[in-house]
Amino acid sequence: MKITGIVDRFEGELVVVELEDGSTTDYPKKMFPKSVSPGDAVYMTNGKFEIDKDKTKVLKKEIDDLMDELFEK
Repeated sequence: MKITGIVDRFEGELVVVELEDGSTTDYPKKMFPKSVSPGDAVYMTNGKFEIDKDKTKVLKKEIDDLMDELFEK
């Protein structure tokens, strides 16, 4: 089973990941790159999480576009 999701937040030494089905799961910070941030799309490979930079970029653009629409005058 391939684990993919979006980093929701940090809680101490845990990273809370929102999975594709909408549920959240906690994983130890040591399983992630040091550069991981809330909002990053991630996937697990070989027992460690990696940042999906392309998907993260797409998600951030979608959010920016929605914010622009919301605050458009």
